[in-house]
Amino acid sequence: MLLEARDLVGGYGKMMILKGVTLSVDTGSIAVIVGPNGAGKSTALKAIFGLIPLHEGSVELEGQSLAGLRADQMVTRGLALVPQTSNVFANLTIQENLEMGAFQRRDDYSTTLDKVYEIFPPLKERRSTPAGQLSGGQRQMLAMGRAMMSEPRVLLLDEPTAGLSPAFVEQTFGRILAIKATGVGIVMVEQNAKQALSVADTGYVLASGENRHTGTGAELLADPEVRASFLGG
Repeated sequence: MLLEARDLVGGYGKMMILKGVTLSVDTGSIAVIVGPNGAGKSTALKAIFGLIPLHEGSVELEGQSLAGLRADQMVTRGLALVPQTSNVFANLTIQENLEMGAFQRRDDYSTTLDKVYEIFPPLKERRSTPAGQLSGGQRQMLAMGRAMMSEPRVLLLDEPTAGLSPAFVEQTFGRILAIKATGVGIVMVEQNAKQALSVADTGYVLASGENRHTGTGAELLADPEVRASFLGG
């Protein structure tokens, strides 16, 4: 398994949001985390990336512990996080934002840049445009593209379609599948649960900081209890 998070217990101060969450993702696959508001979905991503302290549990990348690493060290090890908000530099151009994504690299990243532009053609067309002039959907593309510039092995996506129009939701899921095709493992928190599970290799339904259901995306979509409790019937 590429990334494994086991029995995560943690939160903010004395408030334990996660109460034993376990999830994993393999190379070139998509793991989707769904559940009601307050279930601990985004907190789980932050815990994996080391942004909140864990009181119990472990996070490993190919069997190697990531405990105690700073965010920049996580990037060096092969993780990249795309937060839901404040995920681009508004005063920098698209090209400059992407180059910022490669700030830790000392090699020639031109091939990676070409690959990002291949996955996100609209970014190439407007590469000299300041990110502050982009629509919400275009900003989300840029945020994912910038994360890809570090050549991550695992991409963590927090609500990538939040607030987007239906057309941009479709486009975003298409780009995510294109990233998967490059061999990157993806862990995605999503409110568009049905659509997210339709592209998921593995799905995790969280509630009150705990795993409630785990299965393939298709299994969870077909589960009457999951559909009734979490997918609106």
